Amino acid sequence: MTTSSQYYYGTGKRKSAVARVRLYPGGTGSMVVNGKPMEEVLTWLDWQSRANQVFTSIPSVAGRYNVVVKVEGGGISAWADAIRHGIARALVVADPELKPELRKHGFMTRDSRIKESKKYGLKRARRAPQYTKR
Repeated sequence: MTTSSQYYYGTGKRKSAVARVRLYPGGTGSMVVNGKPMEEVLTWLDWQSRANQVFTSIPSVAGRYNVVVKVEGGGISAWADAIRHGIARALVVADPELKPELRKHGFMTRDSRIKESKKYGLKRARRAPQYTKR
């Protein structure tokens, strides 16, 4: 992990997960999530690829930054998407020229789908109690 005081910050969100991302320039491309290597936190390869999708889609920035993330709330799948969103927003702070390309790939748009709230008289948002005839 780089201890340089110069970093670029971005906040990513997905469902109820919030990722606070710091990009340290001049790095080797390592990613630390909640104080652990990304592979220990995001154990499934699909989660890892979603978190790294910004760097694989835009090769000019791959390996130029060390990424330090603090993420909380939600589940692991939402963490991966929140990290991706936070990395994209931090890259725009670092280099505003990347914004059109990041937007073209869909990384700048926050996925606003969240869980629907529970309704009274129902078991969940729309699930009614089982009907009994007798």
